[in-house]
Amino acid sequence: MKNSTLGGLAVLFFLLAAASLSADLKVGEKAPDFTGVDANGQSHTLSSYQGKIVVLEWLNHECPFVQKHYNSGHMQKLQKTYTAKGIIWFSIISSAPGKQGYCTPEQARVLTKEKDAAPTAVILDPEGKIGRLYDAKVTPHMFIIDQNGVLVYNGGIDNIRSTNIEDIPKAINYVEQALEEILAGQEVSVKTSQPYGCTVKY
Repeated sequence: MKNSTLGGLAVLFFLLAAASLSADLKVGEKAPDFTGVDANGQSHTLSSYQGKIVVLEWLNHECPFVQKHYNSGHMQKLQKTYTAKGIIWFSIISSAPGKQGYCTPEQARVLTKEKDAAPTAVILDPEGKIGRLYDAKVTPHMFIIDQNGVLVYNGGIDNIRSTNIEDIPKAINYVEQALEEILAGQEVSVKTSQPYGCTVKY
């Protein structure tokens, strides 16, 4: 009995500790600030972009779920469409050295050019600090921060969990939907969804 009680307390403590790690990340509240360095060596601090909408896209080009959206040209189309409207789009690579998806600055620049990707910047996060701050679980895991610096979306890119390019036109794209709502001065209708993809390789 005593051991089972101790075991129960240990499990409870673990759950509380795990919950506290992401307790600061809540949709509808201020997004956690961070500073990251991109593939060109330029530093970006989230709070310096207040007044603009910011998209965070967790990226691993070796992940088949990411490849679905890049090989189809779909992610690049979103990037080009919304950066042209003044939206800041950060692709963030949190893969650790030696893990799948890790990129040196030069590799990240080459991949961005090869894929014809068009984010505002590709931020390299090899220590996983930004990824853990946002509790980024998979690639692609998507976050949207509004003009007031408030996190308004946390979840998957769309509602069809697959690696099949043919599913893209059938899916509800939550990121596109949320961005259009924000630009129209409306409240984001779908604020959270289940992210899907490959686990972030911390």
